[in-house]
Amino acid sequence: MSELVKFKFYETALQANRDKQILAESGINSFIANEQLIQSDWLLSQAVGGIQLQVFEEDLEKANQVLQDYKENEEYSLEVEHTIENSEFDFVCPKCGSNHIYRDDSATSFFGVSILTSHKFVCYYCGNEFVH
Repeated sequence: MSELVKFKFYETALQANRDKQILAESGINSFIANEQLIQSDWLLSQAVGGIQLQVFEEDLEKANQVLQDYKENEEYSLEVEHTIENSEFDFVCPKCGSNHIYRDDSATSFFGVSILTSHKFVCYYCGNEFVH
């Protein structure tokens, strides 16, 4: 029987779960270690080595290839059409040119109530954060 090996390390559970799902879609079983522990106390992250994605030893090469292929395809997908009709804003993301953006009010809000208008924007399409 094959053993589990540490495959990748993450700062957030969201990143780890995304890669776990990508591997699952390719038929590769993987497991996330330390997710609950770190979510309950993120200060323990350094002590336990972060959130770990583990795969079986025999799937290690295939898992590397699957995530590499996904990353390459994700970068290529930025070249497709990525505009929306009736955009709330009259400017575009400086990185990819998409008009599918939103204002990030998290820095200017207090308990979910926006106090000031933020000038920080985030692109839905490529994730770029910029000031306008």
